[in-house]
Amino acid sequence: MLAARPTPGHLAENVMHFARVLRTAGMAVGTDRVMLALQALQVAGLESRTDFHTVLSSCLLDRIEHRELFDQAFELFWRDPDLMGRMRAMMLPKVRAQDGLNPEVRENRRLADALFPNPPGAPPQDEPPEEQQFDAALTFNEREVLRKADFDTMTADEWRAARRALAQMSLIFEPLPTRRSAPANRPGRADWRATLQDMARHGGELWSVRWRERRTRPAPLVVLADISGSMSRYSRMLLHFAHTLGHADARVESFVFGTRLTRTTRLLKSRDPDVAVSQVVRAVEDWSGGTRITTSLHEFNRRWARRTLDSRSTVLLISDGLEHGDVKALSFEAERLAKSCRRLIWLNPLLRFERFEPKAAGIRALLPHVDRFAPAHNLESLEQLVQVLARRDEPERIRLH
Repeated sequence: MLAARPTPGHLAENVMHFARVLRTAGMAVGTDRVMLALQALQVAGLESRTDFHTVLSSCLLDRIEHRELFDQAFELFWRDPDLMGRMRAMMLPKVRAQDGLNPEVRENRRLADALFPNPPGAPPQDEPPEEQQFDAALTFNEREVLRKADFDTMTADEWRAARRALAQMSLIFEPLPTRRSAPANRPGRADWRATLQDMARHGGELWSVRWRERRTRPAPLVVLADISGSMSRYSRMLLHFAHTLGHADARVESFVFGTRLTRTTRLLKSRDPDVAVSQVVRAVEDWSGGTRITTSLHEFNRRWARRTLDSRSTVLLISDGLEHGDVKALSFEAERLAKSCRRLIWLNPLLRFERFEPKAAGIRALLPHVDRFAPAHNLESLEQLVQVLARRDEPERIRLH
């Protein structure tokens, strides 16, 4: 194996800077991949911008869901009118952000946070911070902004804050009565056995009557999360939410589906939510790929419904409902799923749009069989979902007009 020749100029420094930007934006880019990219650039050459993009993407990308983020970062980072000449000479200067090139915050907030950590007007990092008399982790306004921020456009700091908020969320599940009973302090059903035992301790005198009441337990929950390309960002955060649910009092079963159905209940048992979600992402082969809602629901109904569902269960279906193909089969599988559980709640991130209308064939096929149709794109919508799970109300089918 030939030793790699030293890279002249600032090319190696800029490639390392670019990898650091990708890492800050959320991609796992190790030092070994940076070294591989520098070696590949020496072999492949720098004849065109397309070759340069292909070499870097081949060496730095390891998952298909990062393709869009990589392409956006490449266009912003390597934007230079004389880029080709500089690359051929391998004498690239240090890349600096030019005025007017800041990406739009709404579309690329994580990428903007990685490329421009110090926005215009912010004080330099080397200046000592002013002494503060009062410091709070999050002000009221910041908490409100975080509650309403869309998961898909969150910055890296907002994403971490949202995960911490999910871990601290207070969960109260709907209590359902069981066949068993437990001792009670208030009058109700008399417990004659305990009453007679108490009388025996007091010489046959009746001092007080003992009571019993029905035991309750949280309603079991089943999570079916769509992990297709359009849903991967939302599904990742909702898997953190499912991890929080699974470590509460309720019995939670979780599944993810793209082109196939995968059970993830055991993978989410880890105490650390980041480790648990990372295990799910590594174990699922079709993450951020295509979607086959009909096939996945058919597989769940055929193989898992009798094992995980009963008349007391609540099912959370997390999907945008954009299905191609035969929607009659989708309607049949959705009806079968709805009849196997007590409540079917559909969480759709498309409801974040104010002018959303159920015009897609897949959405219209699912809606008649859903008890509740709710958004799931920010922390506020998840807080509303917790309130729905906590109260006991009769299901109301949604009717299309």
